[in-house]
Amino acid sequence: MTKKIIIPIAALVVAALAYFYFSDQGNETEQDILTKVKKTDLQLDVAVSGELQAKNSVSVMGPIGLRNARIYQVKIDDIVPEGTIVEKGGYVARLDNSELSNKIREEELDVQESMNKYEQTQIDTAINLREKRDKLINLEYDLQKRKLELEQSQYEPPATIKQAELELEKATRALEQAKEEYQLTLQKSRSQMAQASAKLQDDQIDLTQLQELAKKFIIKAPENGMVIYAREWNGKKKGEGSQIHAWEPEVATLPDLTTMISKTYVNEVDISRVQTGQEVEIGLDAFPEKRLTGVVTEVANVGEQRPNSDAKVFEITVLINESDTTLRPAMTTSNTIITDYIENVLVVPMEAVYSQGDSLTYVFKKNGLSTVKQEIALGAKGNDMVVIERGLEEDDIIYLSTPANPDQKQIAYLEEEPQPLTDKGND
Repeated sequence: MTKKIIIPIAALVVAALAYFYFSDQGNETEQDILTKVKKTDLQLDVAVSGELQAKNSVSVMGPIGLRNARIYQVKIDDIVPEGTIVEKGGYVARLDNSELSNKIREEELDVQESMNKYEQTQIDTAINLREKRDKLINLEYDLQKRKLELEQSQYEPPATIKQAELELEKATRALEQAKEEYQLTLQKSRSQMAQASAKLQDDQIDLTQLQELAKKFIIKAPENGMVIYAREWNGKKKGEGSQIHAWEPEVATLPDLTTMISKTYVNEVDISRVQTGQEVEIGLDAFPEKRLTGVVTEVANVGEQRPNSDAKVFEITVLINESDTTLRPAMTTSNTIITDYIENVLVVPMEAVYSQGDSLTYVFKKNGLSTVKQEIALGAKGNDMVVIERGLEEDDIIYLSTPANPDQKQIAYLEEEPQPLTDKGND
């Protein structure tokens, strides 16, 4: 009888244990993904895309002197295709010279007008001075005549002598006044000629400068190289139909392809982790099989807002260590900036970590036959892995997927860290 009672009781106990076990498993299925917590080395990095540029390049400039000609922007009429290899002195671009041609025609008219005025002033001066010189000659003749009359009047009555003396004095004064008038006329004529000559010279200089400027509207390469279009302030490339400005006349650049850099922008959230001297792993979108290395050489101190973006970013310059003939400006790069390297730490995938507001961070951990929400303390974060400071041990098994009935799992809180003992004798 006793044996008959014990067997059913044992069956009930086994059934109860099985119920609680499978109930706590939350109907675990083969779709649940588990992994072991391991110790490994963790690379911390910032991944950003960038664009290749030459470290050194020669600018192909439009004509200097546009502002002197009161021309403030000029359209590019024609330019060789980007990527064209040109030799020093070879053709690069042609600018629209319609506005300049109008100014040259206006200046030619000014020169002609100044020339006519100069010649007219020259003729008027010659006529006026000749008249003044003829007047002086006539007055000198009159003076001589008056002197002769005075000499011949010595035996005349006193009144006649007095009259002759007055006529001589009058002729002398007229001659002196005419001489002074001639000197003033001469000075005035010289001033008028100088003004007319200066105006003519200025107009001729202006015309010559405009004609020399027109020659520079055909833009040639200052060195051998590959033509890369310059960019506007908004990042758009200049090309046929674009405008160049008097204060920014760059048309294109001829990059030195032996030393390349990658210009990239790091989000303000990650910029504190980036500094000069850090190593960079570089990939090329155009050549996925190529792997390059580099080093951060410049980090901007001031952030900026890029077009079509609300986030603030900081410009970073990465110097590429290798020299490769396949590298071309404007190629897109994938830059992985290595910000730190931590050895022998506990790590788990980021996808295994959950949070409950700001108060609780946890993972789903296998705890014997059950599953618990294990509270954890996080350390440094990589792109897809995170360091576990407290809460897990090596070889613990955690869920990568969310188990069934997650809200019913018991929470295993972290134990408080022991406080360091104080020396009561020093209190």
